[in-house]
Amino acid sequence: METDFKASDLPASDFQEFVAARSTALFRGALVLTGNREAAEDLVQETLEKACRKWRVIAAKDAPDAYVRRIMVNLANDRWRRFRRLTTTPHPETGDSVAPGDEYGQVDSRDQLVRALQQLPMRMRTVVVLRYFHDLSDGEIAADLGITPSTVRSQLARGIEKLRSQFPALSGPSAQRHTEGIR
Repeated sequence: METDFKASDLPASDFQEFVAARSTALFRGALVLTGNREAAEDLVQETLEKACRKWRVIAAKDAPDAYVRRIMVNLANDRWRRFRRLTTTPHPETGDSVAPGDEYGQVDSRDQLVRALQQLPMRMRTVVVLRYFHDLSDGEIAADLGITPSTVRSQLARGIEKLRSQFPALSGPSAQRHTEGIR
C-alpha cells in the first residue's frame, strides 16, 4: 500500500480555482492575525498546503471556505502559542487624524491598527478579524471557531472596546454606528 502524497490524486483544477479565488482574502486575514507580511505569507502557504493535502475532504464539504479559514486560525493559534512575546510596548497616541488622500498617513494608521490588534488575546483577535476582514456573521464565526454565537458577540464587543481605548480620537459617534447591533 502506497501512502505517499500524489498531486495526481487531487482534482487539481478545483483546488487551483479555490486558491486563485480565495488566496488574497486569506492573505489579508493572515496579515492581520500575524501582524507581519512574511509571517502572513508563511501562514497562508502552510494553510494552503494542509488544504491541498485534504482537498477531497474539504471540497466535499458544504463550506470549503470555512474549513480552510479554520485551518488558518488553528495554525495562527499554534504559532501564537509558540512564539508569544511577553513584552507589550504601548504606542504613543499622536492625536492627529489622517488627512484624506494622505497615503503615508493611511499606512501609519493601518500599521497602528495591526499593532493594536496584536495586543488583543488570540481568540478576541480572531473574532475581530473574521467579522471585519472576512465579513462573517456571528453564526458563521461561531461555527468556524467551535464556540457559541453569544461568545462571539462577547469577544467582539470586548475586542472593539479595547481597540477603541487605543484610538480614542476614532471612537466618536461615527465609529459607534459600525458596531450597532453586535450586542
